[in-house]
Amino acid sequence: MPPKWALGFSQCRGDYTREDQAREIAAEFRKRKIPCDIIYQDIGWTEGLQDFDWRKNNYTNPKGMVKDLSDMGFKMIVSQDPVISQANQKQWKEADALGHLVKDIRTGKSYDMPWPWGGNCGVVDFTKPEVADWWGSYQQKPLNDGVRGFWTDMGEPAWSNEDAVDRLNMKHHLGMHNEIHNVYGFTWDKVVTEQFYKHNPNKRIFQMTRSAYAGLQRYTFGWSGDSGNGSNVLDGWKQMVNQIPVGLSAGMGLIPFWTCDISGYCGDIKDYDAMAELYVRWLQFGVFTPLSRAHHEGGNAVEPWKFGTEAENISRKSIEMKYRLFPYLYTYAREAHDTGLPIMRALLLEYPNDKETFKLNGQFLVGKELLVAPVVEQGAVTKEVYLPEGEWIDFNNGKTKYKGEQWITVDAPLNTIPVFVKKGSIIPQMPVMQYIDEKKVYPVTFEIFPANINKETSFVFYEDDGESRDYERDVFCKTKISSKATNEDIKITIGERESKGYSPAGPRNFILKIHTSSKPKDIFAGGEKLKMLKQMRWRKILKPILQK
Repeated sequence: MPPKWALGFSQCRGDYTREDQAREIAAEFRKRKIPCDIIYQDIGWTEGLQDFDWRKNNYTNPKGMVKDLSDMGFKMIVSQDPVISQANQKQWKEADALGHLVKDIRTGKSYDMPWPWGGNCGVVDFTKPEVADWWGSYQQKPLNDGVRGFWTDMGEPAWSNEDAVDRLNMKHHLGMHNEIHNVYGFTWDKVVTEQFYKHNPNKRIFQMTRSAYAGLQRYTFGWSGDSGNGSNVLDGWKQMVNQIPVGLSAGMGLIPFWTCDISGYCGDIKDYDAMAELYVRWLQFGVFTPLSRAHHEGGNAVEPWKFGTEAENISRKSIEMKYRLFPYLYTYAREAHDTGLPIMRALLLEYPNDKETFKLNGQFLVGKELLVAPVVEQGAVTKEVYLPEGEWIDFNNGKTKYKGEQWITVDAPLNTIPVFVKKGSIIPQMPVMQYIDEKKVYPVTFEIFPANINKETSFVFYEDDGESRDYERDVFCKTKISSKATNEDIKITIGERESKGYSPAGPRNFILKIHTSSKPKDIFAGGEKLKMLKQMRWRKILKPILQK
């Protein structure tokens, strides 16, 4: 499982490589009240590939910077590449002498790898056991400064002439490159994670990669890499469309924690007004991927405020929805860990007898209660959506109902993400915060959409500390909320908290928001009739609930 803050929003850019810039971006997010948990630093943060030293001219007080950002609620993630630059003479000579670099079968020397930045490099041989501790000591340096994790990039390993066959002359400790190529990134991610655990016991790692292999979910999270249109960024609509089936395929391939680069990464943005629609629609989709990161190449800024006031306001609203849904998403994160079922899932996983779900590439479920159908067509203000069996309710207004097993067309102007909740669902939510756990104690709202008469619905709300690996030893707590409707009443039951060594930081209110077709005549709590206040709200502070 990722640390819980990984399920918040994160921001990146190719030239995020300076202390003053990181501080400025962080301050701007807080000033504009756009929730954000993570600020990345791309590969230029390091003095040399890959010595894990902060670039001297770019960072005057990196440890202080990381601490100051942490005090504001931001976590910093830094990039690493799997190579040692020859220009980084000290580390190059060390790695070469130790035999830690992949060999050239023709010369017996360290292979001379062209690299897009940093000059020619040597490829680190992560299949060699001795490399692990050596690499782990280097990568621990920024972690000691407060950095919270890594993004392992270029693990194919990518290079400037990646279609050339010369790489087949590389000899790794465990075999020639044609044998190792597909698992190279996997061996790297395995080393990164195992070394993180060795140096930082009982702490969850954040590690995200674009290149690994079957089983990667044991060590890393995934992202789809450069996904935009590099020739013309404004033509990136088809690339965005493709990201939905990519994410669904990842989930069915046991990669439950996944994201794409919101904005597409590729291409120069020359007209921000023209790009605003694509950015907004990409972000509206991206906030429903388990990990959500906005990222673009070079100096092309993709912070929400860059695209104008309307785009900023819509983006804020979309990101806030992700934060409100955190209790729901985190509960499903635990299910993903336990069962392999992804958070973002293809409808066919829940409706395998409905053949219509076999070909749905433009919508998906988040958990099993919410159906998301992002708009991915330029200029579109409506969306065709397929609803499977059951009854579905517009989650945005909580009122409009649709029968399932049919296609519908719904209004979807630029400020709207079509989201539907299945009748018979309970959705836990929290107040909007600027970062996860900004407030340690907060009320949880259970939005209840009662099932049909005499049918019970329930949700088991999951919590743990969100930072340690204690969850692997089943240190957590769960609370079951259930609802059952009859012809006369709706009964809501808040179960006893099942605590296994973990309790929330303090007493907490539960708010029940119940969607009914008509105004209730009376409300009872624990057998006691409640008084009705203005706006048809009933209030009762139940000490047993607060203490639990």
